Amino acid sequence: MLGKGIFDYVNVLENSLDAASARYSLISNNLANVNTPHYKRKDIRFETELKQAFIRAGGDSVDAKVKKLDWNGLKPQAYTDYSELSFRYDGNNVDVNNEEGILAKTETKYNGMMDLLNKNFSQIQSVLK
Repeated sequence: MLGKGIFDYVNVLENSLDAASARYSLISNNLANVNTPHYKRKDIRFETELKQAFIRAGGDSVDAKVKKLDWNGLKPQAYTDYSELSFRYDGNNVDVNNEEGILAKTETKYNGMMDLLNKNFSQIQSVLK
């Protein structure tokens, strides 16, 4: 019989993919509003919370930490980035080059996590055979 913790890493990847997807949407929205006066860029806060959740989970190994993760408080949180600052006269703080760089980084992370998720499912499938 399969152990209860077999999907622990899948849960981490699933939540991380959700955060990357949410960030992608927000960055796309930032780019769409690049010419909107007083618009402030938005982003997702997730990686810091995931790191803190790993610290709080304790344990000697990554496996132990993953098993003890508290998923209730680990949801992507949107926030307004540098809401008080603007480098443009119209009050908008979106920089197209910065957004495109973050978008590329997010796509790279997303694709890497999808590869890991596919490998996890392949391993589970081979065990089940």
